[in-house]
Formats: sequence, structure tokens, C-alpha cells
Amino acid sequence: MNTTASTTLAAMVTPTPPPAGREPSPAYREWQSRQRRRRQRILLTRLALLVAFLVLWEVLAKTHVVNPMLTSYPSALWPTFLDLLHNGKLLMHTWVTFKATLIGFVLSMVIGIGVAAGLWWSDFAHKVLDPFLVVANAMPKIAFVPIFYIWLGSEYSVYGMAVAIAVFVTIMVVYDGFQSIDPNKIKLARTLGASRAQVLRLVVMPGSVPTLVAALKMNIGLALVGVIVGEFQSASAGLGFLIVNGSQVFQLNVVMTAIVVLGLLSGLMYLVIARIEAAMAKRYA
Repeated sequence: MNTTASTTLAAMVTPTPPPAGREPSPAYREWQSRQRRRRQRILLTRLALLVAFLVLWEVLAKTHVVNPMLTSYPSALWPTFLDLLHNGKLLMHTWVTFKATLIGFVLSMVIGIGVAAGLWWSDFAHKVLDPFLVVANAMPKIAFVPIFYIWLGSEYSVYGMAVAIAVFVTIMVVYDGFQSIDPNKIKLARTLGASRAQVLRLVVMPGSVPTLVAALKMNIGLALVGVIVGEFQSASAGLGFLIVNGSQVFQLNVVMTAIVVLGLLSGLMYLVIARIEAAMAKRYA
């Protein structure tokens, strides 16, 4: 399909918004209505899947198709949730995990973008360090837990795990984004007298916004995984600690409640990243 045909097809599928101050055309209003209905169907389908999962979980546990001692069930989690909420344990453990995730996330992004920029700046450094980065990313990070515990202590080893799991992926993803910038734009900037630092700041970084957003999405999940792994091994607080402690005393209601709260925390953090993505898309569109 040639470029003209592609442009025409896109215009037919997505009507052009009306200029400011003018009433939208009937075709544009109909398109907006279809989009709203589609978003509503997507939301309702998500809710239906969640309800179906909870109902299935409840029925299988209540009928002993699965052992409720090992899986608990939704109706038993609500009283446990309220009990943990009232005695303050749930908020405390959730805050500890959230704080560690946020710190690990920020450190991973800052270090990852900084190292990726350095690798873009010096091709020699990239050639030297690339195999080490690949090997470090492929290593099972759980092997670092006892080392970080000895080096950093029980609290800061959790941050170390979050950074260790997220930073190498961030470096490689962001560097690939930097390398994918149109070389003609870089040549044009250099021709106009831009320094290498100005090219990085004014051409490469803005052009890599989609890659940076993708790194944000990956990094928030990886940082949370690192925090939970660290809490499993060495922490005295956090949702990971709550899960391990509950499993050790066979309080599966506590374990499953902590897992549900962890899922909600993951969803909320993803929504924040999605808002950031939408804001950046409008700014750099």
C-alpha cells in the first residue's frame, strides 16, 4: 500500500477534529461515540473477567475442588484485610514496600539513563561494556541477596535488589532507543553547530520519549519484583515479609491478602505511569 492510500485510509478511519470554536461534524461525533462505547465495552469486559475469576476461586475453594487451607478464598480475605487495616500492620507493610519500590525505581531510571547516555556518547565504551551488561542482565539476581545483605544490611539490601533487577534492562532498552534516532537529524544538528551534549539534550533525548516511557513501564514492575525478592530474604517489614511470615505460620488468609494488596499497588503504580505517558505523548506529539 502506497503512502497516499495509507493516509487516505487513516483519514477515513479517524475523522479530523474540528478547528477550535467550530461544531464537530456528524461523522466526528459518531466516531467519538463509537470510541466511548468501545472503551466502555473494554472496561466492562475487564470487570467481568475479574468477577468471574473471584467467583470461580470462591466456588472451587468452598466445594473443596481445591484445598481452601492452601488457597483461602475471597470471602475470607475481607475480614483479614479489615483486621490488618485496623491494627495498622497493612498500611505499614504497604508503605515500606511502596517506598522501597519508588526509591529503587528512581535510582534505576537515573543510573540506567546516565549509563545509556555514556554508552551513546562513547562507542568505544559501548564496545567494551556491552558483553558485561548482557551477562549481568542474564544472571539470576536472587544470587545477589546474601551479598547485598552483608554489604548493605537488611534495609538497604532491598533497594540494592530493586536496582540490580531493573537497571540493566533499563540501560539496554534506553541505549537502543538512543541508537534508533534518525542519523540525518543528528547530522543536521551538528551541521548547524550543535555540540555533542546539545545533540544529546535537544535531539536524542526528546526523540527517545517513547523508549523512555517504555522503560518506565518495565522499570516500575521490575523494581517491585526486586523489592519483593529482597523482602522475602532479609527484610523485617513490607508485603514480601508479610507473605513469608504468613506462610511460615500457615496463615494463608494473610498471605493471599498481602498478594491482593500487592496486585492493587502494582495497578495503581501502572496507572500513574500511564498518566505520565499520556502527558508526555501530548507534549512531544
